[in-house]
Amino acid sequence: MTKMGRREFVYMMAVLGSAPVFAKSHRRMPATKSKLNDYYKLKPFGNVRLLHMTDCHAQLKPVYFREPSVNLGFHGNYGKPPHIVGDKLLDYYGIKGNKRLEYAYSCVNFEKHSKAMGRVGGFAQLQTVVNYLRDSYGKEKTLLMDGGDTWQGSWTSLQTRGQDMVGAMNELGVDICVGHWEFTYKAAEIHKNIKLLNAEFLAQNVFVKEDALFDGSPAYDEDSGLAFKPYTIKNLKGARVAVIGQAFPYTTIANPKRFIPDWTFGIKQEELQELIDKIEKKEKPDAVILLSHNGFDVDQKLASVVSGLDFILGGHTHDGVPEAVPVKNKKGTTYVCNAGSNGKFLNVLDLDIRKGKIKDFKFTLLPIFSDLIPEDKKMKAYVDKVRKPYAKKLNEIIATTDDTLYRRGNFNGSFDQVLCDALRVVKGADISLSPGFRWGVSVPKGHNITFDDIATQTAMTYAETYIRPMKGSLVKDILEDVADNLFNPDPFYQQGGDMVRTGGLSYTIEPKKGFGKRITNLKLSNGKAIDPNKMYKVAGWSTVNGKSDGEPIWETVVTYLKDVKHIKNLKIDTPDMIGIKGNPGIY
Repeated sequence: MTKMGRREFVYMMAVLGSAPVFAKSHRRMPATKSKLNDYYKLKPFGNVRLLHMTDCHAQLKPVYFREPSVNLGFHGNYGKPPHIVGDKLLDYYGIKGNKRLEYAYSCVNFEKHSKAMGRVGGFAQLQTVVNYLRDSYGKEKTLLMDGGDTWQGSWTSLQTRGQDMVGAMNELGVDICVGHWEFTYKAAEIHKNIKLLNAEFLAQNVFVKEDALFDGSPAYDEDSGLAFKPYTIKNLKGARVAVIGQAFPYTTIANPKRFIPDWTFGIKQEELQELIDKIEKKEKPDAVILLSHNGFDVDQKLASVVSGLDFILGGHTHDGVPEAVPVKNKKGTTYVCNAGSNGKFLNVLDLDIRKGKIKDFKFTLLPIFSDLIPEDKKMKAYVDKVRKPYAKKLNEIIATTDDTLYRRGNFNGSFDQVLCDALRVVKGADISLSPGFRWGVSVPKGHNITFDDIATQTAMTYAETYIRPMKGSLVKDILEDVADNLFNPDPFYQQGGDMVRTGGLSYTIEPKKGFGKRITNLKLSNGKAIDPNKMYKVAGWSTVNGKSDGEPIWETVVTYLKDVKHIKNLKIDTPDMIGIKGNPGIY
């Protein structure tokens, strides 16, 4: 266990003990208040416990993960979680000075804290926490839910087509789940995995096309066209809890539709309202929960236009939000929660249900500090078994780094810059483009870069690279299109990840401007302005509308890093930003 000063120890006990600082959070069990490594042993409340994880991206082992230093919010989301980062986030929640919570929730002093406290997450540690929280509360009163993006993001998940994570979910005891990156496998593979899965796979917003139904494409309900079961009712020792599933609504826009050509996706807010009304009338539930992969801002808007939901347990945007955020609608209030990513957090939501209603609740976003939690032996054995056939490749040291490598943030992360530099150098390109994916772990400075680390940034089913001529005007159009996905004032039009990453290219962005007007002053790395009518050699990867013919990106990166050998003084191509002065979403 990491040594801590008395002030920090006392503060930690206050945060997770007798006087929680986060609104509506749990107290700790009285018998554990003097033991820091028992910090996860929360005091039970109410009569229903919902455990929620999301966006682990197949990270079975503990990882390093740096929270974003840029997560800008504008319009109605300005200055509100999750669009508060760094020291402003610490001030907002009143946790400045507590090193553990600083490390968990922010990017502040990441290098220092990662060296002192080590990795976070890990399924063997998560299993220990889940077992305690489920067993101590009562299995018959507890549900464990997974918000999706579980079958993708590691080398082992890619090689097994997600089946390693199906096994891990079964071992963990997941009851209900939804999907997003799960849909980047082929439809037959998805159906096969669902058959192997003990959990219920839900989605009220995925439909089978009419012509595909006519041709015999499988559906949960042929009359409605629903591809999957839309909701489930769980009787938790007398309390009836309805859980509705919401897949990522823009899957076939953000990811290739060629893998799942028979399915359509959407937010489907009208269908959701109809379903809620039907459930309330037919099932008479005591609580209605939406297990969602919309993203935090989309979930907040959805909570404002749909009535009858008690809680939205969300994912997709990887936001670790320490409090349940209330959103008012025409019939009451819906609370929106998110559980971060990479196995770093577990949401614990306890409900006090009486006379058919939720009277009160406790909510804790519980960090999974790997150095404090003992490994569950059975889960550890499973993880070791899954990784063993690939261990030599995973553990291969490709390079070393003096710079911390990370991805998460609205604009270029340092690991993204490595990918962009690799594409430019290996492909001989003027400009490189890399998607603004949120998944991918961090490598602190002074560490080796292994193939396992590279796979966390690249392991996916459409990782092929390309090199092609592209007009300067098209480069601008690509940047404008992605910027609108990210900064559109209407959350329902925010359809992807973070901003496309660039190599060999600088530009200025004004996020609050309208479509087509945000990007200006495009220049090559030599300072020359981009000519809209000139052709440039552009390298990239991960094409959505068709398969590229180049090698997978991990081969490009390995080739580059084996030549470079050591990363030092990495220059990150961060754009100039206009209109963000004072914005608490940048550190």
